[in-house]
Amino acid sequence: MAENDLAAFRERWKRELSSKKGEQRLVCAPSSSRDIDDQLETEDQPQYVSIASSLLDGRTSPLLDRIEEERSRRKRQYHNMTNVCSSSLQQQPQGKVKKEEELVDQLIQDLNEVNDIPFFDIELPYEIALKIFQYLNCAELGRCAQVSRAWRVLAEDSVLWFKLCVRDGYHQNASMSDSPCWKSMLRDCRNSSKTVRFNWKNRVGSISQLQFELGKVLCDVSSYDNFVLAGYMSGDVRLWDTLHWDSTASYLKANSLSANTEPRPHVSHVQVNGTLAAAAYEDGCVDLWSTETGGEPIYHYQTPGRIQVLSLSPDSPVLISATGSDVRLDCAKDCGYWRTVCQTQLPKTVKSMTLVPGRDQQCPLAALAAGESMYLLDPREEEPLMLHSVYGHPVTCLDASESHVAFGVKRTGWAMHDGGNKIHIYSLETRKPTVSVGNSPGDFTCINLRDSSPHLLVCGNKDRRVRVFDIRSGSSVASLYAHHLGVTSVQADDWKIVSGGGEGLVCVWEMRMGAKLWEMHNRHPVRHVRFNTSTLVTANIPDDKSPRGACITDDDLTAHRRHRGVICHYDFSEDALSQDHILPICRSDYIESYGYNYNISLAVPYDRLSGSHPSQ
Repeated sequence: MAENDLAAFRERWKRELSSKKGEQRLVCAPSSSRDIDDQLETEDQPQYVSIASSLLDGRTSPLLDRIEEERSRRKRQYHNMTNVCSSSLQQQPQGKVKKEEELVDQLIQDLNEVNDIPFFDIELPYEIALKIFQYLNCAELGRCAQVSRAWRVLAEDSVLWFKLCVRDGYHQNASMSDSPCWKSMLRDCRNSSKTVRFNWKNRVGSISQLQFELGKVLCDVSSYDNFVLAGYMSGDVRLWDTLHWDSTASYLKANSLSANTEPRPHVSHVQVNGTLAAAAYEDGCVDLWSTETGGEPIYHYQTPGRIQVLSLSPDSPVLISATGSDVRLDCAKDCGYWRTVCQTQLPKTVKSMTLVPGRDQQCPLAALAAGESMYLLDPREEEPLMLHSVYGHPVTCLDASESHVAFGVKRTGWAMHDGGNKIHIYSLETRKPTVSVGNSPGDFTCINLRDSSPHLLVCGNKDRRVRVFDIRSGSSVASLYAHHLGVTSVQADDWKIVSGGGEGLVCVWEMRMGAKLWEMHNRHPVRHVRFNTSTLVTANIPDDKSPRGACITDDDLTAHRRHRGVICHYDFSEDALSQDHILPICRSDYIESYGYNYNISLAVPYDRLSGSHPSQ
């Protein structure tokens, strides 16, 4: 509005209010609703009153279509106003007029702030409005649902809540048609996550040990999701599916060469992913099984020497093994047949290696550590690419994610004055160093980059500390004094850290506060720690595979437990204490004389007291 029009508008409105108040003091209220209707229909009110009322009411329909609605609303408003005025004429009339004038000034100020066509009166297409709403979070959608009915329909659209559910990490492989109400689904998932976190912090859930027969000493353990794979000194390889406790563990049969050798070579390394299980034996044989069928190996090969390192890709059928300085890379074709795609030899013995996740079998990539050098092996290239090499500074541990590779370097001599041992992080895209973290006098023993939260790296050291770094800035996030015999295995997510030490302790830490939540102890060093949202698998593997003076092959449970090693499975899910998650021995009835295969006799105490037990 122009300044002259605004002043004229203000004076005109004030005069109308003053004249209306004067008439109300002299004229009585109409006697019936019919008189009110006649009076309102003959009354010629200005159009700006209707516009102002529409804006204050917050409606979303066009202004010209609201004339009839405004007439009805003004009728009700006039009826209420006359009743109020008749009772308030005796109480401070001048103050009431002054208050009405202040409200008029406020309304005029609001009219000046809005555009000629208010936003709430523009009708957008539903698809465009949905595009705008998809940038809001749950709390903002809830506020928008309280604005109007039209906005409530938009804010509760299933497409928005499905995208929020996937964005938060729930039901990644689901589709829109899988649930009739994704808003309720997201609410249930978040409540379940809160319960699982509470169970983690307070150690609420089920704890079980994956038992094996007497005389079997544990050599190596690997786990992935619900699968746990273990290799033993007897040459046996066993696979558990922790989602189905009632199904017996699969005994994976060895190849005919290793099976017919006396004594059978013991298992040196095992690896498992969602579809495959692999094991390497002391005689240089490597077997590969399917986790669905088990039984006989689907692929087998033998190397002239002992397998030093074995690695299986977590998300593709690719297997790499190293015998001394010789490296062999095998993968499956699209039709299912396995073949060797690369064989190479490095200058020094390979100490550790891993396959980069997120790559299919057509273009695998492996990171290898041999002596002081760090290599990247790509089958499409003629020679392995050397990333890092400093004479006299050997690589102690490594890990790789989809975008980075990290490895710990042991410094000696004059280099210790430059902060001590460090972890170097290289970008796999540029093949250049991005950051160097850690200043420790001890050797780094384990690194976890693949399973950690984005931009976080967790590592363990011989100086008894667990450290968490931000690889974007190189800054330290947490440093915890954890294990007095050194850290042997570690993993972290966005709020907790699980570490294992050489003394046999498994510790769970709260990352933000740096406080220990709880710990569990078993004999032998912790060599394997892996967890997901609701489960944790730990393995205590003995260093001495052939203890002297212990007849572990005899039926001596005490001696066997002392030397065999142990695998523990922790379940912190909401239904961890339900009937389906109780071990079979705990569900055995009293009709059976023995429970499961533990040779534990079951009897009801009151049966013995009453003399009704079958043995009596």
